[in-house]
Amino acid sequence: MIREFQKADLDRVAEIWLNGNLEAHSFIAEEYWKDHFDMVKEMLASAEIYVLEDEKGIQGFVGLNEHHIEGIFVDGTERSKGIGKQLLDFVKNRKGQLSLNVYAENEKVMKFYLRQGFTVQEKSMDPDTGEQEYKMMTIFP
Repeated sequence: MIREFQKADLDRVAEIWLNGNLEAHSFIAEEYWKDHFDMVKEMLASAEIYVLEDEKGIQGFVGLNEHHIEGIFVDGTERSKGIGKQLLDFVKNRKGQLSLNVYAENEKVMKFYLRQGFTVQEKSMDPDTGEQEYKMMTIFP
């Protein structure tokens, strides 16, 4: 079931965010993610977030800023089971047009979004990490 984020979800969502970033972005120093953890946790509390929850609890979430996906994060043990696609399909139906940024080195995620109909709109350098990233966009009927 996908539902709106509730304040009681904060610790679990923040845990998934941190672990997901550490695992998916090994090319960025761990300290970067850990140093931003408290700030992100505060931002999560007031963001537009939808969580996917099953009988075991929250397995993933998607965070949005209007039509921009800030991230889709799935618990490490539940990846490659369709949860990310379910979350993306959920927001596709709500928003119609979506954009996101993805690091160039995160090839697995890049391929995922390309398969889902996103196209690269521009390339830039993330000033916080010094990593190349792509802005991707798509419009859904």
